[in-house]
Amino acid sequence: MPHIHEKIDFTAEVFIVYQNKVLLRQHDKYKKWLSVGGHIELDEDPNQAAVREVKEEVGLDITLHNEQNLSLTEGKGYKELIPPHFMNIHKINDTHQHLSLVFFGVAETNQLILSETEKSDGCKWFLKEELDDPQYQLSEVIKKYAWAALEKLAKKSD
Repeated sequence: MPHIHEKIDFTAEVFIVYQNKVLLRQHDKYKKWLSVGGHIELDEDPNQAAVREVKEEVGLDITLHNEQNLSLTEGKGYKELIPPHFMNIHKINDTHQHLSLVFFGVAETNQLILSETEKSDGCKWFLKEELDDPQYQLSEVIKKYAWAALEKLAKKSD
């Protein structure tokens, strides 16, 4: 999707858990392991964007983790959303940054259907102990978020 603004875009990313493993994808452009996600489009809310991006990129249907087990009220012109577990802002280049809402989600299967248009250099379901393996060169932030997702959801995804 094209950028909404020249200086900043809002993004939704999801750390997906299935049977004590968390899914990461190796980004083709940035050449590093990241969660699944992308830009929030103008006609959707962050929860919709998170679910859509996962479906588009890896073909999974997920349930977003609702930390507080909130009853999400919806009415005329009003909708409560599942809040993200983390938020960050990071530079994409010298003139553009992303404000990222980081969600956790549970998948009902580990069978991926990778997108033809959303290119990736690979996807992997990581066990907790693999997150520290130097061969993957995971950033500290990605490890922190992945560990947190596994801590919250590993037992719930069995």
